[in-house]
Amino acid sequence: MRSIHRISFEDLVDRNKEQLLQDQEAIEKIERQIDEKHTKRINSDAYVS
Repeated sequence: MRSIHRISFEDLVDRNKEQLLQDQEAIEKIERQIDEKHTKRINSDAYVS
């Protein structure tokens, strides 16, 4: 049988905080990509008119 590895509440909080920071960084990266895409579209639309 596998031994049960228990982590302290403090370690769990630290892991959760680290995961949230990684998630926030990923969200910000996606938002920058969306902004860049819309900026390119707006700039290309400006040349069309």
